Amino acid sequence: MAIKDILKMGDPLLLSAAQPIEAVNTPELNQIIEDMIETMKANDGAGLAAPQIGLSIQLVIFGFDSNERYPDAEEVPFTVLINPEIIPLEEEMEDGWEGCLSVPGLRGVVPRYKSIHYKGIDQFGQTIDRKVDGFHARVVQHECDHLIGKLYPMRMNDMSLFGFHDTLFPE
Repeated sequence: MAIKDILKMGDPLLLSAAQPIEAVNTPELNQIIEDMIETMKANDGAGLAAPQIGLSIQLVIFGFDSNERYPDAEEVPFTVLINPEIIPLEEEMEDGWEGCLSVPGLRGVVPRYKSIHYKGIDQFGQTIDRKVDGFHARVVQHECDHLIGKLYPMRMNDMSLFGFHDTLFPE
């Protein structure tokens, strides 16, 4: 296992669409997933997308029991999600603060669908099919945005609600 470098906003790979994964449960894919888990945990992330570590493939991981960066967030089950599809369950959007390991030290208010239905497969080819809301829905939408070349500031409506975490939320 290895902690990988995380690409930062401005890297062109973060602005391109990722390719679908054809083969699951391969030694190579399983190693990528282990590296992503270690990288996410080392950076106290809520999720991580393969493009963030320089791989243009449709793979995201997310989940935590508790997270120091999001102390008020409910638990999100750890998930490996490949070739995801997201369908909003309602048109209602909800604003919420987000950060990103590729946009270090910054936070912004981002509108997201309140509830979604997401589908895909895990690393062993098992179907994942969930209807979720709240922070879980926000995390899935955020991570899957990386697979279509979007970073959260691109979704923001009000740039006055974008700034450095330590300035916005002084201790």
